[in-house]
Amino acid sequence: MTDLFTPYELKGLVLRNRIVMPPMCQYAVETKDGMPGDWHYVHYVSRAVGGTGLIIVEMSGIHPDGRITDGDTGIWNDEQTAAWRRITEAVHAHGSRIAIQLGHAGRKAQDANPPVAPSAIPFDERSKTPRALSTAEAEELIAAYGAAAKRAAEAGFDTVEIHGAHGYLIHQFHSPLTNRRDDKFGADNILFGEEVVRAVKAALPADMPVLMRVSAKEYVDGGYGLDYALEFCRRYKEAGVDLFHVSSGGEGPIGSGGVPGSGAGYQTELAEAVRNGLDVPVIAVGRLDAYEDAQAVVSGGRAELVAVGRAMLSDPYWALHAEEALGGVAKAHVPAPYERGVWKRK
Repeated sequence: MTDLFTPYELKGLVLRNRIVMPPMCQYAVETKDGMPGDWHYVHYVSRAVGGTGLIIVEMSGIHPDGRITDGDTGIWNDEQTAAWRRITEAVHAHGSRIAIQLGHAGRKAQDANPPVAPSAIPFDERSKTPRALSTAEAEELIAAYGAAAKRAAEAGFDTVEIHGAHGYLIHQFHSPLTNRRDDKFGADNILFGEEVVRAVKAALPADMPVLMRVSAKEYVDGGYGLDYALEFCRRYKEAGVDLFHVSSGGEGPIGSGGVPGSGAGYQTELAEAVRNGLDVPVIAVGRLDAYEDAQAVVSGGRAELVAVGRAMLSDPYWALHAEEALGGVAKAHVPAPYERGVWKRK
């Protein structure tokens, strides 16, 4: 039976288990230049020591003004590429694989003056009004995604994830709520994201899969639902996405944390719908902190991989503890100096 600790393979990506650390912004770049530093090294490498199969680095800007804040990481220049390489090499040394999430915050870029977006619509009454991108500028950003993907491969990442969720730039283009354009990217709301996927795919080695995070549902009046999400995911799959990381929200007052009262695995049925509707592998995410809940998603065939976010912030060794709690053979995976502490001897 497939479980959390069954290895997984997708094209050239081989994972030791089905456990994913999803991207979670650290807002820890003190120099404001997008360079990952010692905090990021310790943060990511410790999760590799802790047994995580795939670590997805926080959303990193493809452009300086594409970051949520100036405290976020970036991958728009060669100096950043070298800094990331230090982290990828250490993660590999401890048996994990690592991806980077490529993103642009669009109208949610808090420190950009002004932020840019598909249309000049602010996120809320407290947010800056963005400047609408010209067609040429939108095409330049598509090229920037491709350039960032090329740097990611050079930095030693095993795969990349395109951020198309949570109300950021690609989401803003494909959502009818935020795209009021009159050019080709308005006539076809999905075109911008589709061209980003093609640019990223063209920049990567042929055996490197392309991941994409999407919001499969908007929790706002007039927002899209699963039917439309399946439509844009189908286009993105045809453009080159190999696996979808299925989340929700990001527009209006309710974000990726879910709707009020949402419980463990509240987004899993969305992931399962994308998986079954498009015959594509998926990552399920959303309050799957309990070992048994995460295990049930994989063993039940609802998703290929499970992302564990907040619980892994609390416990870098979540994967080792899960294998122990579920009766596995975690002892074989525990670094020798930690055996006395992580593995409870019978």
